[in-house]
Amino acid sequence: MTHPLSRRSALLGAAALAGLALWERPAEAAGAAAFDAARERWVSLLAGGSYDSAYADKTQAVEGSANAVLRKLKPVPGGPSLWPDLPLADPRTGNFNRAYNRMRTLALGWATPGTAMHRDPRVAETAVSALDFLYEHAYREGLDRQGSNWYWWEIGVPRALTDTCALMYDGLPKDRIERWLRPLRRWCPDPERRVSHPGVVETGANRAGKAMAVAMRGLLTHDARLVKRARDAVSDLLRRTKGPGDGFYRDGSFIQHDVFPYTGSYGVDYLDSVAKLIAMLARSPWEIGGIGNVYEIVDRSFAPFIFDGLMMDCVRGRQISVQGHRDYHSGQKAVEAILTLLEAAPERYAQRWRPMVKGWLTRNQAIPYDTLAPLPSIAEAKALLEDPSVPVGPRMTGTYVFADMDRVVHRRPTWAYAIAMSSERIGAAEAMNLENLHGWYTGDGMTYLYTGDLTHWNDDLWPTIDPYRLPGTTVDTRRRADLSHGKRRLPPTPWAGGVALDGEYGVAAMRLIADGSSLRARKAWFLLDDAVIALGAGITASDGRRIETIVENRNTHDTHPPLTRGDGWVHLCGVAGYALLDGGKAKVIRGKRTGRWRDIDKGATTGGDDTPMTRHYTTILVDHGVDPRRARYAYAVLPDASVAQTAAYGRQVEILANSRTVQAISRDDLLAAVFWRAGTVETPDGPLAADGPCTLLLRRDHKRVRLAVSDPSRTADEVKIRLPWPVKSVKESDRSVRKSKKSVKVEVGGSRGHAHTAVVRV
Repeated sequence: MTHPLSRRSALLGAAALAGLALWERPAEAAGAAAFDAARERWVSLLAGGSYDSAYADKTQAVEGSANAVLRKLKPVPGGPSLWPDLPLADPRTGNFNRAYNRMRTLALGWATPGTAMHRDPRVAETAVSALDFLYEHAYREGLDRQGSNWYWWEIGVPRALTDTCALMYDGLPKDRIERWLRPLRRWCPDPERRVSHPGVVETGANRAGKAMAVAMRGLLTHDARLVKRARDAVSDLLRRTKGPGDGFYRDGSFIQHDVFPYTGSYGVDYLDSVAKLIAMLARSPWEIGGIGNVYEIVDRSFAPFIFDGLMMDCVRGRQISVQGHRDYHSGQKAVEAILTLLEAAPERYAQRWRPMVKGWLTRNQAIPYDTLAPLPSIAEAKALLEDPSVPVGPRMTGTYVFADMDRVVHRRPTWAYAIAMSSERIGAAEAMNLENLHGWYTGDGMTYLYTGDLTHWNDDLWPTIDPYRLPGTTVDTRRRADLSHGKRRLPPTPWAGGVALDGEYGVAAMRLIADGSSLRARKAWFLLDDAVIALGAGITASDGRRIETIVENRNTHDTHPPLTRGDGWVHLCGVAGYALLDGGKAKVIRGKRTGRWRDIDKGATTGGDDTPMTRHYTTILVDHGVDPRRARYAYAVLPDASVAQTAAYGRQVEILANSRTVQAISRDDLLAAVFWRAGTVETPDGPLAADGPCTLLLRRDHKRVRLAVSDPSRTADEVKIRLPWPVKSVKESDRSVRKSKKSVKVEVGGSRGHAHTAVVRV
């Protein structure tokens, strides 16, 4: 094997070595063992501890990536560059961040048992020269950012650099490690503050990422103060927030950048960093205590959004536009974190998680886990899959309302449905760093249907789907410019949210105030055991443009599957049935769409390529015409339904109201309603009324009625609800629910759109 950098060390390093300070902080003998043990635990999480022939393919992949780093390296000090495609003169390109990531790839090859370069001193010599070169030309304490992304300087490079030094620690001179890490004193001294933007307090994933870098610098330099600083910063993160702003909320919501739901992106980064910090510092003087909330976070915040190992795109924010980060990448990272937490998790959590994760890994054969995860996690996953004592867990079911981030998830045994809304509290879409350029409508009531086709959302959907026709949305057909950096659209309405009953049924609703358009609408979804009923009312616009509601826009990959149409219904084979419930007609469009990842992400370090990709789409929509006045729609989405079930469905549910005041349905023993303001609706058993805004679910069993109420508008203090049956008493209720004459009063003030439940005798 040849090592290009070994032959070019003189070219790289002459200037870099000048003036090198040869010093090393002394450490007490007893303390040194603790630092080394924690560092070695970290390396074992990244590269494993011993070679296993069962993972030869993965080992070869790691080696191949590391060899590619060496093979392509052509240092040019005057450029300066280490690789021809990564010139380092202008930090705004982000190339210096990429260069350190390549060094991490090389270090991983060196540290992974079973590779041909494992602990090869020539590779270590090569790495020393390269890191010296990068210190001189790309990343040191005296350099200026020149307007480049603060993240690269304060998190991206520190994480890659500390990982590199940890992986190759035994092959690197300790004085050089001190030197290379010296810039972190300036750029990443404290997990809690942002050097580039004084006054900004780091939260969520950013703080967790910085804590990892600070902790590793402490371990590498035997500085206990740094490790303790990182531990304390993470301990603060484990507390729930009451908002507003960043953090995990009691209902499972996760917010980053003040107003954006980011469970599947920044949230996953947070979970990954915290899980590994917990494992790394376990049984050390800096062990992280009070970690019970982390286990709760897995159950409340992450599990509802993971479908067979895929992270739902409705909580991945602008990352949906990044070519190298699909739903399965985020899902794999979450699985990896859960496997890491399982090592120390209390048994009551472990008993749930093991079957749950085994179910994800078993059902998702389309995305092999061992092509994505690091070797240690692959070994843990393989052990779990081969453990006969652990059953294959079924898909989780239930209805989950995340009131603090305007998201609702409805899960049934064979499918799941998610709704992404926005309000004056939660942004409609984030665009930063030239990412998510066409995400205009992703928070305007977009719906996400998950079925047995686990490739629908990750098969190059985002660059090829029509961004003006996203499922669930009601849109003005005007042309749009790319979203600008830092744009935060908070629709000027408080109305977004919903309520769930018994974890089986749900209601969601949002008031649509379109961006840059006169379009207004009231949108509601009723989530049943076999269907989703979508109602729209008050659809009004006056800009001289056509308005559409998109029932479905399905990526069917490289073919058009069979489509059956009837009077008021459409059936798409292998996906779902779609039934119009108000006598309306659906327009069906079938065709190919071609797009490029570069169209939606031009970011410096994330930007997609220009390769054109083509996918087949079936689009179903309701055309409201030009400048509609109080138009409506009503349709049912019937996942996994047959043609016969789709054709007959209109007779199985009754629409009680669909107006700007109230939208309501009934089916069997269930009543569900959205009261936009005080109003009354006639039901089969009599009038149902509310004297203020609320979402409401009622399920009657003889003389008992189960009741769930919320106020998504967050404007009322109390809502009085008159049921179709006289109320005798209120049982098993939250303290906020009480009987009032023959009605029920619910104190909704201050509850931030969360549910109030009771059992009522009638």
